[in-house]
Amino acid sequence: MYWRIAVAALALLSCAKLSMADAEDWPNKPVRIMVGFGAGGGTDIVARVIAERLSDALGQQFVVENRPGAGGSIAGGIVAKAPNDGYTAVALSTGHSVSAVMVKQVPYDPVTSFEMVGMVAQSTYVVMVPKNSPATNLESLVEYVNKNPDKLNYSTVGVGATQHLIAEDLLHRTQMKVRHVSFRTTGEVVTALLRGDVAFGLDLFHAVRGQVDSGDIRLLAVSTPKRWPAAPDVPTIAESGLLGFGYIGWYGFAFPAGTRQPIIDKMHKALQKVLSEPEVVKKLEGAGAIATLSTPKEFGDLIESDIKNFREAAKQGGLQAK
Repeated sequence: MYWRIAVAALALLSCAKLSMADAEDWPNKPVRIMVGFGAGGGTDIVARVIAERLSDALGQQFVVENRPGAGGSIAGGIVAKAPNDGYTAVALSTGHSVSAVMVKQVPYDPVTSFEMVGMVAQSTYVVMVPKNSPATNLESLVEYVNKNPDKLNYSTVGVGATQHLIAEDLLHRTQMKVRHVSFRTTGEVVTALLRGDVAFGLDLFHAVRGQVDSGDIRLLAVSTPKRWPAAPDVPTIAESGLLGFGYIGWYGFAFPAGTRQPIIDKMHKALQKVLSEPEVVKKLEGAGAIATLSTPKEFGDLIESDIKNFREAAKQGGLQAK
């Protein structure tokens, strides 16, 4: 009996050593990075910029595959069920937290089904008004809207999208009584603003930067806890009177749960190198993102915090998962 136990223990030890050796040898073949959104979007651009440099840093191809649909949860589901050998990863964005709230029967746990590698970049959302708006800051916007309760509109891209949920949190905290108008694209949101169809809108900064630079749109506040480097004169929503308010747009990478720590560590170290390269920083800035690498734990904590906040915002806005 004892010899059987000894043989079993030796077999387990041998397997463990083999697995560790495999992890240390990673990657020895191409790595797939699944993107849950279409080509040309923010998540896709960030993933491709970084994948190209990871290929050079780690000596193997990092290949981006787009699997759009269900708020990114199709790609997330593929990766959550993939072998945890380090050869299938997922590029996540803030939409990962939103889909956990707004998509029924997401086929994974948004945190425990993955081994987080880290957030790699941040972006910001902005509260914006047309150039002829009487509102010059967030406080005067609230005053303007509340003088016209239920008579004015505001716009975002998509019902239940990230922008909509952030706006619902803003409305709840300011008690603004205003109607939501949803559009499919940022271009339609901007057109509605310029026509005067809506009093204000909320969208990603880089998506409207052209109209901001031309003077057609004015920014009243940014969503991030700190001021945005590309718009240093624009106050945060928290600075504008809503203490504790803060949302960042983010992008990051994760592997399936159970992926070995040496692989996570090696990927994280490679990301440190890649995100320090001036060319990568410049390309990310062109996509409206700032290179920012978090630890795996910080990334997981951010996702959990986002889900909690988005769930509360959806409840406040009476929004149901679909």
